[in-house]
Amino acid sequence: MTKFKAVVFDWAGTMIDFGSFAPMGVFVEAFKRFGLDATIAEARAPMGAPKRDHIKAMLMAPRMAAQWEKLHGTAPTEADIDRIYAVFVPMNEKVVADYATLVPGAAVIAADLRARGLKIGSTTGYTRSIMERVFPLAAAQGYAPDNCVCADDLPEGRPGPLQMYQTFIDLAVYPPQAVIKVDDTEPGIAEGVAAGCVTVGVALSGNHVGLTPEDLAALPDAEIAILRARATAALRAAGADYVIDTVADLPALIDQLEKDTAHA
Repeated sequence: MTKFKAVVFDWAGTMIDFGSFAPMGVFVEAFKRFGLDATIAEARAPMGAPKRDHIKAMLMAPRMAAQWEKLHGTAPTEADIDRIYAVFVPMNEKVVADYATLVPGAAVIAADLRARGLKIGSTTGYTRSIMERVFPLAAAQGYAPDNCVCADDLPEGRPGPLQMYQTFIDLAVYPPQAVIKVDDTEPGIAEGVAAGCVTVGVALSGNHVGLTPEDLAALPDAEIAILRARATAALRAAGADYVIDTVADLPALIDQLEKDTAHA
């Protein structure tokens, strides 16, 4: 009998879109529409947060805020954030389908978890309008979680716990310690920590490494080890209890956690 009742997955960089490319490129392009030169690193830095919060973090950062003030004569405001967000969302809606391929092993893992009697939940920093493009594509590849709580479904998103609280209700699971939260970003891990869940970071498939499976596989083992260590450190700092390479490693981790509990 498992000690866990559910696993709650993030989407981009965790279960789909290996390397988390869809949002990154759109952030850069959306800022360009307003005359701002955002780097890939700046676009990736707040990843995992609700997308409006992500835009705010980028725009209010010193370098970007200085660019805005030079172009527009005033410091950026909440209204300016809304303007960029209004451009970003439809752009992301258009491209997200191109990045909806499941991370290798994701469908098999979902079937394995269900065979164990676990429910499968999901939360995301994406809006519901964006995710509506993803759901059918993921389902066609064999992944259809029991719920999805999107960034704009509730008054507050990550790194707070509300999306996880809603997931507990949707899945009728509790206590929080019986739920595993799996994510590739600091806000997503912090969401699980805030809700009291067991948190598992994924290092190599996500935002911190930002490479396709093919590009990652082409690297020497020593370089992969460096990338893994950097991502692991960031996820651990955010509160991850455990860090794995990709979700393909999750069943083995759960087996070990069950074994440790049995021997405790």
